[in-house]
Amino acid sequence: MRPHLALLLAIPLFLAAGMPAGAAETEKPTSSGALPPAIVAVRAAEAAITDRVLSNGMITAVEEVLVAPQVEGLAIESLQADVGDRVEAGSVLATLSKDQLILQRSQLDANRAKALASIAQLGAQLAEVQSATQETVKTAERARQLAAQGTYSTVQAEQAEAQATAALAQVRSVEESIKAAEADIPLIDAQVKDVDLRLARTEVKAPVSGIISARAARVGAIAGAASPLFTMIKDGELEMRADIAEADMHRIAEGQAVKIHLIGAAEPVAGKIRLIEPTLNTTTRLGLARIEIEDGADLRAGMFADADIIVAERKALTVPVTSVNMGRDGADVLKIENGIATRTPVVPGIREGGIVEIIEGLSPGDLIVAKAGAFVRDGDRISPVEETDSGPVAAITE
Repeated sequence: MRPHLALLLAIPLFLAAGMPAGAAETEKPTSSGALPPAIVAVRAAEAAITDRVLSNGMITAVEEVLVAPQVEGLAIESLQADVGDRVEAGSVLATLSKDQLILQRSQLDANRAKALASIAQLGAQLAEVQSATQETVKTAERARQLAAQGTYSTVQAEQAEAQATAALAQVRSVEESIKAAEADIPLIDAQVKDVDLRLARTEVKAPVSGIISARAARVGAIAGAASPLFTMIKDGELEMRADIAEADMHRIAEGQAVKIHLIGAAEPVAGKIRLIEPTLNTTTRLGLARIEIEDGADLRAGMFADADIIVAERKALTVPVTSVNMGRDGADVLKIENGIATRTPVVPGIREGGIVEIIEGLSPGDLIVAKAGAFVRDGDRISPVEETDSGPVAAITE
């Protein structure tokens, strides 16, 4: 054999001897049926759900009452109430100085006595003038008769008549003076009553029952109606004035239950909406709800609080918020049946925290994709892994 021919025949044998065992065999094709991807799934289940409006605001008095003196210009003599005191209607809170009014009362009493003395004096004068006038009138009548008989001078008769007329005029003058003096008596009496009323009002009394929330009065200061001496919380009643977003105004109504959370308090305080103010603040665009507090024993005006207004509370079919896809055409979920994800339209309702109510579209126990944003399309075949409170469980075989 020729040398170069032997070399050519040896090459294939050498290559075959250097290959790993089995390398010369053709690889078998892999199976064309790959397993579907594992996707976390949840079941629609009935649960208690609450629709609420969250707000915050201040604890304030239901009604504040300003206590101002009814007599101005008098010095404050003493104070009988302080901030925090609970007082009853009619309780004396402060007293004002009476010296000036007592002096006025004494002057009026003196004026009345003087007017009565003047009336008595005029009465005596009237009696004297009436007596003299009677004689003058009689003299004039006799002179007139004698003049008519021709036994008395006509001039003298006319003089007597003039004297009688003057005497009658003097009587009328004294009578008018008596009437004027008597008219002064009711005027003085009215002035006395006014002073007596002002004397009674030197005791500044509580107009209503309640709690003293502020005191501006100082002993020795001059009292004035423009400066209230005390501020009261009527009947000690407090309420919360909660700011409500404009978008939530249509959701709240009078009578709805409220849970009020106070800073540092372990438990919320119960309340309910008493009044919704009809206008919104044009600057902040916030409405105002006045919330009646059922138990305000531990509350103080000025406290800040958060409020949960319960709009609706019921047991409903719920799913996680993450499982619902919101689009222009509405909401939908990926419902899993026989290992296939199907896009199913739903009608969502109340949302609370991480769950949402499903009004239409699902039934209790339906299996859906837990996250609407997962890489799953309508009609995809998947291997669902149900998620529970303790975490995912094994894949579901349907």
